Amino acid sequence: MKAHRFKTSLQFIPVQYGHHWEALDAAKAADYVLFLLSPTLEVTQAGDTLLRTLQTQGLPTVISAIPPDPSTSSLDQKSCTAVLKSLLSFMQYFDPSQARVYDLSSPSDSLGALRSLAEGRPGEVRWRSGRAWIVGEDVDWENGYLKVTGVVRGNHLSANRLVHIPNFGDYQVTKIMSAPSARSKLQKPSAMEIEPQVLSERVPSSADSMISTNVPDDMANEQTWPTEEEMAGVATRQGGADDAAVPDAKKGTTPKRIQRIPKGMSQYQASWIVDESDDDEEGDGEDGNNHDDAIAEEDEEMVPIDEAIDMESERKSVVAFQDLDVEEEEKQLLDWRHRAQEERDAQVFPDELDTPRDTPARARFARYRGLRSLRTSPWDPYENLPKEYARIFEFEEFKRTERDVFRAAEMEGVEPGTRVTVYVEGVPQEASDPSRSPIVLYGLFQHEHKKTVLHFTVQRNTEYGKSVKSKDPLILCYGPRRLRVNPVYSQHTRGGGKGPNNVHKFERFLWHGTTAVASVYAPVTFGKQPCALLRETKDGQAPELVAMGSFLNPDTTRIISKRIILSGHPFKVHKKTATVRYMFFNPDDVSYYKPIQLHTKHGRMGHIRESLGTHGYFKAHFDGPVNQMDTVCMALYKRVYPRWSELWRAPLKAPRLDGSEDVVMQE
Repeated sequence: MKAHRFKTSLQFIPVQYGHHWEALDAAKAADYVLFLLSPTLEVTQAGDTLLRTLQTQGLPTVISAIPPDPSTSSLDQKSCTAVLKSLLSFMQYFDPSQARVYDLSSPSDSLGALRSLAEGRPGEVRWRSGRAWIVGEDVDWENGYLKVTGVVRGNHLSANRLVHIPNFGDYQVTKIMSAPSARSKLQKPSAMEIEPQVLSERVPSSADSMISTNVPDDMANEQTWPTEEEMAGVATRQGGADDAAVPDAKKGTTPKRIQRIPKGMSQYQASWIVDESDDDEEGDGEDGNNHDDAIAEEDEEMVPIDEAIDMESERKSVVAFQDLDVEEEEKQLLDWRHRAQEERDAQVFPDELDTPRDTPARARFARYRGLRSLRTSPWDPYENLPKEYARIFEFEEFKRTERDVFRAAEMEGVEPGTRVTVYVEGVPQEASDPSRSPIVLYGLFQHEHKKTVLHFTVQRNTEYGKSVKSKDPLILCYGPRRLRVNPVYSQHTRGGGKGPNNVHKFERFLWHGTTAVASVYAPVTFGKQPCALLRETKDGQAPELVAMGSFLNPDTTRIISKRIILSGHPFKVHKKTATVRYMFFNPDDVSYYKPIQLHTKHGRMGHIRESLGTHGYFKAHFDGPVNQMDTVCMALYKRVYPRWSELWRAPLKAPRLDGSEDVVMQE
């Protein structure tokens, strides 16, 4: 439509109410969004979700109006003013910059709305800043090429860069030709306007390729057993296997000398024993033999000092440990695991997990490791990576790459405001279907086709009441892309920093009122990109808004660590020493996890001393007195990864015989 009074050409993209995906696509490419509101009907849940999603992805300049409605013609001026004020208050929640709601049944308001569209200056959408896009005015498919004619908007468009078509993916541009302007169709065009010219053509040496992932080499990290010749060569270089020199121990690793004290003596009493020199212990003849026999008899009553720390406090209560029978053991275990406060404790300690009885803990939790501190303990980010990490790309310095990409995008390609015809290679013919909404081409920056690990800071939608679990299938919308993802959530470090070791705790659920980091495998993006996480519904048309947020960074070294806590019950307690049960169920597991530090819910720290019996009981020593009602815990950690993402396509609408539409899902 051309407003002759204002000398401005306006192109309207009408979107029918209920077509959620078409509304999202149209708002991405629009300079203005005109909302037509009903003065009599309330906004439905689907309409509220659509407004929230549009607000999340970024809205251009918004204009709200009431269309002419016969039902409102009987209202007096006071009632109409009240309706307009109510609608304005509602719309200002989603766009605070709005000043009024126009009534299109009034000639003055209609002229004011048209003036706002024709003479106003559209606001800049954050994610489109520095990016080129074209709204297809004329679309044709010929010999495997999609020809899209339109005006270049935003920034320069280069044939060496890829373009993204919503619902279809990324493609290469063969060339960009000049196109006659719409004005030349009304007037006599000149010769220069009739003959198209090549404005930009793809150069194979500098153009972006369609390769988005690496091809992993399965033989690159293959490990082989050394041959006999290699083993013989090592022995020869070392002077023979028997004569190989043993290297000196590193400083600080020499084991301490074990001091032996009489059995029953305390540590304080042992500190008064004076060690004899080697010269005094030497002797020969009969006296020397008698002296050795005396030492041997004394050694039978001597114990290492480390084992005698608690002997003084326990010597009055030393009782031989006895295993319970199987039935009594099972009864006491069920009574302890079905306590009344178990549900309450699960909210305070959400990572607690019961050790399985039929599977050894060392086999069930083989991928877990013990850490002294989640925030400071070292963790190699390139250790035991999955196969997906061999397919992704890693940026050495992402910020510097981003600056170089923005600088190059401002210097090459066709200038904005030029009407062109873009030849896109490899697009399926169904993209030119006239029944679809207008095709929009989005220019991609360099490297934006390559996949890596992306992290987004997200907050859960306050109106969404269902549970959101890690690795649940969702639709990720960021920039012009929509992907089917299974995000993994982790804690967001205060200030957005990495911390000393870049290890962040895994979150099983996305909770209300907290900010989390969602990690996915996806094509990289540049700039400040808002994001939205949507969940598909059964009808396939109106999705549910789960969370919203913004792009954080692409970091392949960010470690998302899942924590589990194995809990045990202090069966017998004597000051700082306790006999713990129900954490393990066989002595081999106790020996396997003995080096890992223990802690209690009341803040005590300790270690496993020894295994007791055959049912997994063990003795533990702590740094302070242990309460009988306390719980002994052991924290184990493992690294988790997201799942591979893929392009998501909006469902089509097939017309019925009665004029209505059926939703057709696309794979």
